[in-house]
Amino acid sequence: MSTSKIVLITGGNKGIGLETARQLGKLGFTILLGSRDEARGQEATATLTAENINAKAITLDITDLDTIQSAVKQIDDQYGSLDVLINNAGVCLERGLPPSQLELTVLRNTYETNVFGSFSVTKAMLPLIKKSPAGRIVNLSSGLASLTEYNNPESDAEKYGVNLLAYMSSKTAVNALTVLFAKELKDTPIKINSADPGYTATDLNGHTGYRTVEQGASIVVKLATLLGDGPNGGFFDENGVIPW
Repeated sequence: MSTSKIVLITGGNKGIGLETARQLGKLGFTILLGSRDEARGQEATATLTAENINAKAITLDITDLDTIQSAVKQIDDQYGSLDVLINNAGVCLERGLPPSQLELTVLRNTYETNVFGSFSVTKAMLPLIKKSPAGRIVNLSSGLASLTEYNNPESDAEKYGVNLLAYMSSKTAVNALTVLFAKELKDTPIKINSADPGYTATDLNGHTGYRTVEQGASIVVKLATLLGDGPNGGFFDENGVIPW
């Protein structure tokens, strides 16, 4: 069994997921990179290994229960527990259409990954996280998940000016998962929080974001490494609490 803390990052082969892996790896974590594509996972792992980071690729499609259960068994067999779960994998399938023009299939497929996928992985990994002395779960959310902000004409245009029903509401639902799991786990050492990495340049937005992955990953790493007196069931960016 490994003596370092074990972290599983879904969608960890690129973008914020990979940079989170890099930053946590440099802190001494053993990195498990969850990736739908085995070859891309292995390539990302090789990149981290070349930086003297202890990393291993795990084939994991968060919309496929078979790969989720396989990942649970693999982690249990090799490590016996899981210290940190980072639900990073997500999609944005809209292309600027107003809500009335959104196809139902796009809404369903967005929720399938962002909500149902994150829920499925969390539920499956929870028994392993409970074996950790101080389990942590970080859900990748978005500032666009804030009902307060995206319904406020006085907020910045980055939030109020965007109207992507599927993506934004799915991330609001992710925040609900955070709150409700936190309520269930409030009497345990486990802490679960939502992270807003900001408008970060990634494949999800066609690299139009103005923030770097290094900046985006910073709040994820902070929440993944909370001490025992840290918050539980909250929504944060690098500047502090975000309104629901």
